Amino acid sequence: MTPEPKETRTGSRDAVDDMLAQWREERPDLDPTGMAVVLRVGLLAGVFADRLKDILAPAGLAPWEYDVLSALRRSDPRRGLSPTELCRSAQLTSGAMTHRLDRLEERGLVRRRTARDDRRGVRVSLTPRGRRLVDGIVGARMADAAESLGALGRVETRELTRLLRRLSASLEGEAEG
Repeated sequence: MTPEPKETRTGSRDAVDDMLAQWREERPDLDPTGMAVVLRVGLLAGVFADRLKDILAPAGLAPWEYDVLSALRRSDPRRGLSPTELCRSAQLTSGAMTHRLDRLEERGLVRRRTARDDRRGVRVSLTPRGRRLVDGIVGARMADAAESLGALGRVETRELTRLLRRLSASLEGEAEG
């Protein structure tokens, strides 16, 4: 059984502490240690998603659009990406990629062209307009991410990154297996 957590450095508890205390009271036979992490990650994911929507709203972009555009911005602009590479880079499945690219192309943010080395293949790249749009957002996105972690010091941020990477790699391995 896990003991109830002490107060944090800031002297406050969060909503998860309260939920877990209730579970300890109602089901003392269960160990809520894993839920302490899973619930917080879930709550933070929602907060981060809302913050991203706020950043993207002035540009009229949805998060999925930004994911695709930023994946293209991180790639070699002369080469572009194939739809398969784009799915992998944007961490998306291939099912909806064609529709998403159609919408972004209609908005003048991406272009598709025949691959030079394989006439059956397609390469996707940003248009100059798409590049300007992403470049106008990415600074705010990076600043917001840093601000979101303001309660942590540099060493704590590196340690959290290390732990989350380890957890993510472990769970990705399970999903692939």
